[in-house]
Amino acid sequence: MTVDLLVGLVMLVGLVGIVIPFLPGLPLIVLGAFVWVVADGSDTGQWVVFGIVAAVSVAAMVVGAALPARRASGAGTSGWVLAAGAVGLVVGAFAIPIVGALIGWPVGVFVAELLRTRHVPTAVATTRATLVGMGTGIAVQLGGGVVAVAIWGVAAWRW
Repeated sequence: MTVDLLVGLVMLVGLVGIVIPFLPGLPLIVLGAFVWVVADGSDTGQWVVFGIVAAVSVAAMVVGAALPARRASGAGTSGWVLAAGAVGLVVGAFAIPIVGALIGWPVGVFVAELLRTRHVPTAVATTRATLVGMGTGIAVQLGGGVVAVAIWGVAAWRW
């Protein structure tokens, strides 16, 4: 029971980490499921649950990461503008704890697009498109995380 409680807390931190990019959200959920299997005796059914949790989490990570780039490229954004957004995300995460990554990404995209096009309305439109993509990606990852935690929760309750 203690292992289940600790794993559940790690998974809840993982869900928070999906929204706050400073924490590795979905990897924490997968790690929690792995610890649960190993610490609880490695039953075959638990390995199946771990596999499902891992598959749901990986799928959510891939789709959630692809959506911002796809949305931005659909708006005509170049790859280096997205790279500038990633740099802004990292700088923001260190400069402003907790919310800095959420601020750094759009600032990086806006500045890079403004330098590229020298047109404020285009930079605003590009930033808006990447923010919508980023929000959709976070929603997909959060949904996948909730499904993965729910699958683990039902299995932990049953075992």
